[in-house]
Amino acid sequence: MYTCAMCSEHHCKIGELQKLPNNCPCNEKEQQEQIRKLYLEDENNKLAYNSALVEAEGYCKKTRLEEIMDFANKCNFKKLGVAFCVGLSNEAKMLCKILKHNGFEVISVVCKNGSIPKEFLNIKDNEKVRAGTYEPMCNPIGQAILLNKAQTDLNIIMGLCVGHDSLFIKYSNAPITVFAVKDRVLAHNPLGALYLSDGYYKNKLYK
Repeated sequence: MYTCAMCSEHHCKIGELQKLPNNCPCNEKEQQEQIRKLYLEDENNKLAYNSALVEAEGYCKKTRLEEIMDFANKCNFKKLGVAFCVGLSNEAKMLCKILKHNGFEVISVVCKNGSIPKEFLNIKDNEKVRAGTYEPMCNPIGQAILLNKAQTDLNIIMGLCVGHDSLFIKYSNAPITVFAVKDRVLAHNPLGALYLSDGYYKNKLYK
């Protein structure tokens, strides 16, 4: 199967398609032709075209926040949903304030919406983050459904936990982009684990 991450050439990046490894996705001629046709569908074309423009215009010049706003404007997305982690409430407030200032209607839903106790998932007390306390489960399905109800044009993920983000993506009707991912240990910079994988984190990651 495909092992693009282990490829040292990436001929696809420069258009040299004569010296491809046998398992290169570029060899999938029929499949790639079907894939190309998907980009001609109206919604896909709008997202792909405008994301390419945003990439070129902001390359190494604009922050991800600026690029998200540019992308939304180019796609004529006026109503933005923010699905955020309660642990990033202050950051979510700042994000929504900036988005509103720039002319967007913003609907935000916190992960703990519904206040469903973890016992609903048969989580035992000793399996909680803080045993002996009331601990509501994260409710990413609720975040998605409530933003669907609000008929958002684009949803922004703000620090949802691993797995919770998967459920949110599964149930969201609107296209999704990620503003921030959660990594409590590395100040929400998960790439730090890779950069330290030959040093401080080697024993943890290569057990």
